[in-house]
Parts: sequence; C-alpha cells; structure tokens
Amino acid sequence: MLNSVLSPEITLAQYVICELTAMLLGFGTSLIFLARDRHTSAFTQSLALLPGVVTLVIMLVNGNIGAGLAVAGTFALVRFRSAPGSAKEITGLFMAVAIGLACGMGYVGIAGIFFVLTALYVLLLGFLRYGEENDRHRHLKITVPENVDYETLFEDLFEKYTASHELYKVRTTNMGTLYELHYRIILKDPRHTREMIDAIRCRNGNLNIICGREAEREVM
Repeated sequence: MLNSVLSPEITLAQYVICELTAMLLGFGTSLIFLARDRHTSAFTQSLALLPGVVTLVIMLVNGNIGAGLAVAGTFALVRFRSAPGSAKEITGLFMAVAIGLACGMGYVGIAGIFFVLTALYVLLLGFLRYGEENDRHRHLKITVPENVDYETLFEDLFEKYTASHELYKVRTTNMGTLYELHYRIILKDPRHTREMIDAIRCRNGNLNIICGREAEREVM
C-alpha cells in the first residue's frame, strides 16, 4: 500500500493517479488552513495548486541529481522573490510541497496518510485554541508632552486594563517637545481596548496613540 506506484517507465495512468491525488490533497490542504483563519485568495490558491506542480516537476527529474539540484535552486529563488508571509502560511506551503514530493515519487498512500494526520493535528490545535493567549499581546505607542512625568502617568490605567506592561523604549520627537513611549502590554480583556485608549487620551492631551498587535518575527 505504501510502496511507489510508479514503474521505471511512467505511464499515462500512473501520471493521472499521482497528479489527481496531489490536486485533491492540495485542495484539502487549502480548506484546512481556511478553517479558522482568513488568508488571501492568492495564498489559498497556491496551496491548492502547489502539490500538483511539484508532482510534475519531481516526476520529470526523478533519478536525475543535476536536474533535482536545479529545481531546488529554482524554489529558493521563488522564496526570496516572494512577499514574506506569516509562520503559519510558510508551514502551509511546506505541507503542500511535501504532498507534491510524495505524489511525484509515486507514494500516494503516504501522501494521503500524511494529509489526514496533519489535518487532524491542525484541527486539534485550533479546537484547543493552542497559542491564542498571544492574541492579548499588544504594542502600545503613546505620545506625551515633554513636561509630564511619564513614568507614573499611566500606572493606574495599566493596572486596570493590562495583565502586564513594559516600557521598553522612549524617544523624543517634534524637535524635542514631545516624547514617544513604546510599551509591550498584555491586555486583560481585548474588548476593553477602546476604553483604555480613551482613558489614556485624557492623560496625554489627546496626542497620538497607537495600539496594535506585535509584529510576528519573520522567518528568514
């Protein structure tokens, strides 16, 4: 069952089996990654198309080391010519490539088992809300006049609205007349973000306030 279905001479029937399996599993992969998160149409279509493309490439270079290295170099170029994505999106692309590799070598049974196990694992992590505690992490930037004691100005508000806070950077702006305070905070309840911002506005003279999610570290 888990042996390769390919013979030394690839037949039309073998190619169709491998290609259709790759396309079907690619479509399933795109559905799995759309189950709980929003992604661009380009990303979801790439997940659906990539296994089929990789399958054909691997079938054409099967046994040819030089051609295989050339293909690997091409994939590397595509990686650096692409816009950086989130860690989850990159994982999805690796999953699609892995399915394409397995189908391209004829191991359609292994590709199917891998897809089922990975899909169940992804759905389990989503059901358990694994790692979603980080959704309460925010980066907060507050602009204040230079003549205020910013060290204690917002302490009571942070005690009320955040589980923890850290002032990690202070810089001057507007010819030194203003300070920009950069905080890392963990909200007690994200639903009260607007209420917190309104309270801060009353303290900083209605100057600029920016509150957003911390940027994900890019995978190089």
